[in-house]
Amino acid sequence: MPDPIALVPLPRRVQWLPGEPVRVEHLIVGDSAAEVALGKLATERLRSVLPLTPRSEADPQATAGALVFRLTDAGEPGSYTVTAGEHGILVEAGDIAGLRHGLATVRQLFQPGTGTTSVPPVRIEDAPALGWRGLSLDIARHFFGPDELHTVIELLADHKYNVLHLHLSDDQGWRIDLPSHPELVDRSGKSAVDGDPGGYLTAAEYRELVAFAAARGITVVPEIDVPGHVNAALHAMPELTPTGEAPDVYTGIEVGFSKLTADLPATEPFLRDVFGDLADLTPGDYLHIGGDEVLTMEKSEYARLVDMAARAVRDAGKQVIGWQEIATVPLEPGTVVQYWEPKEDLSFFAEAARAGARFIMSPGSKAYLDMKYHEGFPLGLQWAGFVPLQVSYEWEPTALIDGVPAEAVLGVEAAVWTETLRTLDDLTTMLLPRLAAVAEVAWTPADRRDWDDFAQRIAALAPDWRARGLAFHPAEPVAWPEG
Repeated sequence: MPDPIALVPLPRRVQWLPGEPVRVEHLIVGDSAAEVALGKLATERLRSVLPLTPRSEADPQATAGALVFRLTDAGEPGSYTVTAGEHGILVEAGDIAGLRHGLATVRQLFQPGTGTTSVPPVRIEDAPALGWRGLSLDIARHFFGPDELHTVIELLADHKYNVLHLHLSDDQGWRIDLPSHPELVDRSGKSAVDGDPGGYLTAAEYRELVAFAAARGITVVPEIDVPGHVNAALHAMPELTPTGEAPDVYTGIEVGFSKLTADLPATEPFLRDVFGDLADLTPGDYLHIGGDEVLTMEKSEYARLVDMAARAVRDAGKQVIGWQEIATVPLEPGTVVQYWEPKEDLSFFAEAARAGARFIMSPGSKAYLDMKYHEGFPLGLQWAGFVPLQVSYEWEPTALIDGVPAEAVLGVEAAVWTETLRTLDDLTTMLLPRLAAVAEVAWTPADRRDWDDFAQRIAALAPDWRARGLAFHPAEPVAWPEG
């Protein structure tokens, strides 16, 4: 007999219980500031399925007709339990992150978009398999503003992601206003691929976005891509070029042609300024320095520039993340390396692991959600091959690269690049349903994952997406319900 409710990502243990459907009329949380904030979040996240007003109590207890969120002294980080029965619905966790995860599961139990107002009796015990569960989103090729980013953040919260990595600069545009160099957005904030309208985040908008994400358990990791992918920076600051002349605005999609120059007097102050400003705006632990696709630079200069950027980040009090190319040069222990491009020789990953690097897995052939679903799909690229739904689901991040031990893998990031994506509908079409597939790779242990089972469960999310007006691709071979 199939499970009465389809949950994605699949929890570690689900026990459906006998009894009558469970209805709730009250929402009860603890009285600490974090728990009160959770109560506010719960009312927002559940409004479409179950309008509730939160009540705070010093020691919230399960009572009939109540949805209760309670902190306990037990459980690994991010873990939670949900128990639905005669007492109501009780969500317990050892930290606020766990309660947020429980909230995401409770929301799915109510099957949003279907009109259901009760849940079957159930006991769920759950915890994340990996600590880093992210989405990298490019807003440089085409700009997506606060409203669109809020929609993406809500989708991340739905699927228990905890990182939004924002690609804020590239050849085509600069997307964040930094106080040390307002000319970056003044001169390079209005351009985009194919001459489309650009845009940028003000400091106030960025702070609000970071707070909106944090309330949902999601850390924003900003990326300024250096020492390549810098045409927008060079256009705004010609002192970063050897000739002192600004290159033209670039609106194509080729890569590898732009670069910083290590010996110029303006280069290191530029890196310190932009990463210092970004650190001041970002409460999270990490800044991303890029480092990818620098195709016309000697290795020695590349190493110098990566070191300059990394020192600027560390001196600003943050930890360093970079794309996989940074692992080809000496790194400080603890540096995070993000794998993206399969290569025949990945021995440098093993060497970096032995030197103390940690890893985020974002294989282009599995987790790049801007790749076309199939031949002829109207959106996306295909340099990494096609990425149908099943391909985005069937991979194991801790066994991806020989010589990188499982304990060195922090987690997983899906990625979506926006060369061909102009609208929110374009973006969500490429994300959904594959965002849910990668979420399960990151959250659910390998021995619990099964493609045929997932293909049945993912279809149950369609009514929610449709009710929210979210475009998605009805990927084969899933039997999607008619809208």
